[in-house]
Amino acid sequence: MADRRPSLAQDLLWRLEGFAYDLFTTFVRTLPLDTASDIGSWLLRRLGPLTSSHRIARINLKIAFPDAPEDEIERLLDDQWGQLGRWLMEFPVLDRIIADPERVEVVGAERLAQIARDREPVVFVSGHFSSFEIMPAAILHAGVTCQITYRATNNPYVDERIKAARRRYGVTLFAPKGGDGARELLEALGRGESVALMNDQKFNGGVAAPLFGVMCHTAPGPTRLALRFNAVLQPMSVQRKDKARFRVVAHEPIHLARTGDRTADIEAGVRQVNAFIEERVRERPAEWWWVHKRWPAEVYKKAG
Repeated sequence: MADRRPSLAQDLLWRLEGFAYDLFTTFVRTLPLDTASDIGSWLLRRLGPLTSSHRIARINLKIAFPDAPEDEIERLLDDQWGQLGRWLMEFPVLDRIIADPERVEVVGAERLAQIARDREPVVFVSGHFSSFEIMPAAILHAGVTCQITYRATNNPYVDERIKAARRRYGVTLFAPKGGDGARELLEALGRGESVALMNDQKFNGGVAAPLFGVMCHTAPGPTRLALRFNAVLQPMSVQRKDKARFRVVAHEPIHLARTGDRTADIEAGVRQVNAFIEERVRERPAEWWWVHKRWPAEVYKKAG
């Protein structure tokens, strides 16, 4: 079925949003890097609590840390808005951040070098940690041939601008269609290339696996791909060191069990990914995206 054309009103709204995005980007790029980061933190610490996402973040924090006192939850709420604000203001200048070797440290660089040298196809997995956009740049700058996936935004004009911004720091992305088993990913791994996917958001119809002790649906695609091509899952994370300075970490690879029971092997792999995500969040809780609904809808309904 052919894509439906947007209405004139919808197209006009999209164009206005694109213009606003251009103004925002132009303003941010006039600022020193750390100043832009600080402004974002200051702004969202004040505006974030006024949004409906504040309630979602609070529920999520209480799910993850049920024994935390209320003042600790409030502190984490404030901190995560600060982190989200920093990310928002840093995105338009990521090319400058990534171009400065003093601002991006890579831990486990030898692992990335090995993947590049051996042309070993792996399935990179990560989550929305800190300024997560830095991770694909680190992978590609290490010489790894990798297909970087992303979810396209609804506004096509803004989406083109976002892709152009990523191209400034060497990242070309594509938005796979038809779920996480997209033909492009299969073809890339078949050619011996690596693929990279985020694996920490709700995926309706996915594998039910625990996260902070509560079952949630998780995309099985990365695990399926790794099993199909006899590849490892290569976990990655991004940590904020201070303001607009970061650490990208290549963690120990996850070697998946291959028992002959494909369903059980996929479930086991998804559980390992969730365990990795949970461990990273526990280490640096303010740096995860708490504003998305990660657990089943009934969890949020029960919370009122």
